[in-house]
Amino acid sequence: MTAPSVLVTGGAKRIGAALCDAFSSAGWHVVIHYRSSREEAEALAARLGNAETIGFDLADGDAAVNAMHSLAQRLTDWRALINCAAVFENDSVTGLDPRTYNAAMTVNARAPVQLAQTFLSEAQSVAGRRVIQLTDMKLENTNPDFFSYTMSKHAVAGAIPMLSMARRNPADRVYGLAPGAILASHDQAREETEISHRMNLLHRKTSLGDMCDAALFLAEGHLASGETLFVDSGQHLLDQPRDVIFLARQQAETKKPV
Repeated sequence: MTAPSVLVTGGAKRIGAALCDAFSSAGWHVVIHYRSSREEAEALAARLGNAETIGFDLADGDAAVNAMHSLAQRLTDWRALINCAAVFENDSVTGLDPRTYNAAMTVNARAPVQLAQTFLSEAQSVAGRRVIQLTDMKLENTNPDFFSYTMSKHAVAGAIPMLSMARRNPADRVYGLAPGAILASHDQAREETEISHRMNLLHRKTSLGDMCDAALFLAEGHLASGETLFVDSGQHLLDQPRDVIFLARQQAETKKPV
C-alpha cells in the first residue's frame, strides 16, 4: 500500500460518506468506520475501490482502542484520522437527560480523544499525522438547545489544543473542523431544512463539497496545529437564540395559510 490512509469514523453515511468519497477521489486509501451501518459501509467501499471497512462501537472504549491498534499494525502510511461520528439528540438546559448526556459525552467527546491519543502514539506516517475532530459552529454561536450534545462538542474542542501541545512529532497536526447546518438533521421537514440552511451571514447553503475541501486542506497540514476551521458561511458569527431547526420551524409556521 503506497497511498496515504485515512480513517473516517461514521464514514458510511451523511457527511462521513462524503468525506470518504472526497479522500478516495484525491488518491487516499480510505478506512470506513461503521457501528450498525455495515451494508452501507461495504457498498461505499465497493464503489470507491481503494477502501476498506471496520466496525466497532465508539461507546465501547476497549473495542475502539483495539481496532486502532490493529490498523496501526497494518497501515504503512496512516496519515489522517477524521472523527466524524456523533450522536445528536435533544435535551434541555433546564432538564438534562442522563441517558442523552452519557451517550453524547461518551461517543462525541471521550471516544474521539481516545482514538486521537492511540493514533498519535501508534500510527506510522512518512509525512506526519493529522487528527481532524469535527466539532460544531455552536462553539461560537451557542444556544441552549441540544444541551448535552453541545456540551460534548465543547469538551472535544477543549481537547484539541491540549492534544496539539502534547504531540511529540512537530510534523503532526491536531485540528478542529466546525460545520454549520449542511444536511437535514433531527426531525426537520424539507421546507424547514431549506430555511435553516440559509440562516447565516451569506444566506447560502453550506455544501458537502465545502466540508470536503476543508478536510482535504487540513489533511495537508499547512494550518498551524491546534486551530479550528469553521465551515458554515459565517453562521458562527451570528447570535441565534435557538438552534436553527427551531428558528426555521417558527418561520415556516408563520408562512402557512390560515
